[in-house]
Amino acid sequence: MKNVQKLIVLGVAGAASAAALAQPVMIQVTVENLAPTNSISYAPLRIGFGNGTFDSFNDGEAAGAAIVSVAEGGSGSAWFPAFEAAEPGAVLGTVLPDPAGPLLPGQSGSAVFSVDPAANQYFSFAAMVVPSNDYFIGNDDPMAYRVLDDDGNLLIGSISQTGGDIWDAGSEVDGPFGAAFLMGSDNGDHIDENGVVVRDFMDLDVFNGLETAAGYIFDRQFGASDEVYRISFEIVPAPGAMGALAMGGLLAIRRRR
Repeated sequence: MKNVQKLIVLGVAGAASAAALAQPVMIQVTVENLAPTNSISYAPLRIGFGNGTFDSFNDGEAAGAAIVSVAEGGSGSAWFPAFEAAEPGAVLGTVLPDPAGPLLPGQSGSAVFSVDPAANQYFSFAAMVVPSNDYFIGNDDPMAYRVLDDDGNLLIGSISQTGGDIWDAGSEVDGPFGAAFLMGSDNGDHIDENGVVVRDFMDLDVFNGLETAAGYIFDRQFGASDEVYRISFEIVPAPGAMGALAMGGLLAIRRRR
């Protein structure tokens, strides 16, 4: 009898699981600043789960308004509307640090998003690197990170960013004048560079020895291969899902008796 009961419970759970996979899945996105102490911090991560259409920038080309809104101030004020225009069905949002504010070295933050695996299997992201004038992290290829398969299973557990993955938007001249997250500097100030998007982290050295808004003295420290940021993914049960599975199993046993 006990074996029969177990089989019934497993059968109900399996059916419920299969049904759940046909529905949107809840994905927890966690960000971590892995840079050395007193090194770079980050603005909140702007994210989108989509179909792989939206392309916010291209290596070697002039930065458009979408990525500039991230790289020069971190807000993503043009990034989100551009994403939504390209992919009206995308799931967009922000992963905030805990505590709120810039993501300082050693800090992390998480947020949960409801994602339809049939429509939004690809992940795009962007966040300003500070202190800087126009540095950021983000994916050049909109189809670089397929995080879900058709059944809602995770295909990747995390995305790692190294020093060599940091981008310079080429839209603003590097230096203390107009740099974000720097004491005595106004992020609203701006000197046009009229350059193109390139990978660059070495020029962050222009800020070495200067005080940040968080009160520490900046020192880059990391190299091209050092991990400085991580985005992790985890599927979490929807509210009440485990309770529903348990109740289904109990009902099945009771009917059997």
